[in-house]
Amino acid sequence: MSGTIKVKVMGPGEWAMLIALSLLWGGSFFFVGVAVKALPPFTIVALRVSLAAVALLLFLRFTGRSMPRDGRIWLAFFGMGLLNNLIPFSLIVWGQTHIASGLASILNATTPLFGVVVAHLLTDDEKLTASKLWGVVIGFLGVAMMIGPAALGGLGSNVLAQVAVLGAALSYAFAGVFARRFKRMGVAPIVTATGQVSASSIMLVPIALLVDHPWALTMPGLEVWGAIVGIALISTALAYVLFFRILETAGVTNLMLVTFLIPVSAILLGALVLGESLEPKHFFGMTLIAAGLAAIDGRLLRRFRRKTPVDPDLACGENM
Repeated sequence: MSGTIKVKVMGPGEWAMLIALSLLWGGSFFFVGVAVKALPPFTIVALRVSLAAVALLLFLRFTGRSMPRDGRIWLAFFGMGLLNNLIPFSLIVWGQTHIASGLASILNATTPLFGVVVAHLLTDDEKLTASKLWGVVIGFLGVAMMIGPAALGGLGSNVLAQVAVLGAALSYAFAGVFARRFKRMGVAPIVTATGQVSASSIMLVPIALLVDHPWALTMPGLEVWGAIVGIALISTALAYVLFFRILETAGVTNLMLVTFLIPVSAILLGALVLGESLEPKHFFGMTLIAAGLAAIDGRLLRRFRRKTPVDPDLACGENM
């Protein structure tokens, strides 16, 4: 039996999908920034997944597809909705009421760290390697650098809130591994995305009604509704189709890398769309993230090793 560890390497198409996913989720910060001024958090989340579910169900009907009727598959949809939406969304919403968003972003960027460990323990084909671990650590440092050392000012206080955000990152990692079963069940990525947001809607709508009492809120304006539609259709419906497609072809560890790319996308979108300035720390952070992603991908390192000549004297010495 060979001791070689197989590492899933992403091709150009998969990298393009990962970058696109980071843009879709990075753009969600703009939509949330508008919506949160007029609507409470659980109402935003419930509208987000519900409208996404309606859009995807209509798309399936328009394309002649149908949702599965197998109870096992629907049970898996609810499990995925719990791990990938209900638990992390709730923990992050609660955590951000006690800690700054910058610190929450850094803590959420531990998702790939949890991802490589969970995948190593629970899968046979995504084992932890030294290059993966170093890549994740370097990428995490890049995220921290981009957001800025000032965001770490609250580290150590409000420990429960910080643990909550870390719990969300861990839940995302388990969700990535859990979602692998849909490929084994023969469920297409578009159907998996639809099932997950549908199950999440069934769980989240009652919570929003119970906690936020949306019927008592002032009717929001067109700008807020535009943001809700944007976050539902672009940052949720379309994003989750890409999410499950990448998972199917590239695996859990590679998929979790999107957490490193989201701050890059958000900052670049801020510069391009809102005219925000880019600082040296942003460029340095992006460089670290790129180095981390290259280490996890592994191809550049393998090419370097192949091109590096071996000193005959050293080679002889090694065999002495």
